[in-house]
Amino acid sequence: MPVTVVRFNLIEPDATGASLSARYRAAVEMAAYADDRGITTVQTEEHHGVANNWLPSPFALAAAVFGATRHIAVTVSAVIGPLHDPLRLAEEIAVLDLLSGGRLVTVAGIGYRPDEYAMFDVEWKRRGRLQDELLETLLAAWTGEPFTFRGRTVRVTPRPFSEPHPLLLVGGSSKAAARRAARLGLPFFPSAHLPELETYYRERCAEYGTEGFCLMPAAETPLLHIAEDPDRVWAEHGERFLHEARMYASWQSDTIRSAVKSAATNVAELRAEGVYRVLTPDDCVKFAAEGAENLVLHPLCGGMPIDEGWRSLHLFAEQVVPRLT
Repeated sequence: MPVTVVRFNLIEPDATGASLSARYRAAVEMAAYADDRGITTVQTEEHHGVANNWLPSPFALAAAVFGATRHIAVTVSAVIGPLHDPLRLAEEIAVLDLLSGGRLVTVAGIGYRPDEYAMFDVEWKRRGRLQDELLETLLAAWTGEPFTFRGRTVRVTPRPFSEPHPLLLVGGSSKAAARRAARLGLPFFPSAHLPELETYYRERCAEYGTEGFCLMPAAETPLLHIAEDPDRVWAEHGERFLHEARMYASWQSDTIRSAVKSAATNVAELRAEGVYRVLTPDDCVKFAAEGAENLVLHPLCGGMPIDEGWRSLHLFAEQVVPRLT
């Protein structure tokens, strides 16, 4: 049975405070609804200073979701590690792990937007070293024992709920990311379907004498919207999908690989490409039966009207999820 995911980045171009507040509250209500219907995961992410209001604080959203749910996991994919104070992030994740009973999954990446580093006055060239420090600090902090941090002895409390620590994966599309994960004995989450990078990760695990696993995205991991009439959705909301796709693509360089990177320049190209897909419930069930490992619903994509997002989620939860095997 595929993993079922509801993704939120909560972008809304030209938003007002009232409209964004409604969108954030809708996301939490959608998460509670998804939880009641057996959907597996809420996925969220982190970006800063984006004109269309891309979510900058995924852990705050995770806390709200945990407060409204009982079973669903929240995956932060990804936190931009070097932008965070390591001790504060260790505390934040520990508290969320306790609140949720171990339902938080954190994917730590280093990001790909120098503008975000400049915003926080973090040196772009030091991002690899900062990421190493962050990951090493998190693992030491979650033991609950004193350790040395930047030349002084510190202790982080409380300890998390999860043993030996909250689920932490290293994300990325580079050999450096795979090597970092292997050295620390952490699981590796490539940002795209990159089998050669999984091989490299396993070779480095053998070299370092560590154990881990690779959570490899499928060759196709489209972002889904469910509708009885896909033509209507593309006609009414295709520009919303395109807005998000083009903005995300504008941040990527040739060396960055992503499972949801689009090359489309107009709605027709985007629809034909398949990175974003509007499926009927029957077509979604068929897509799952053909071997899809993950079904990633993106109900509020690109500033989608909240009522349209609810229509998509209702169809997914009521006409797709019960038919999955």
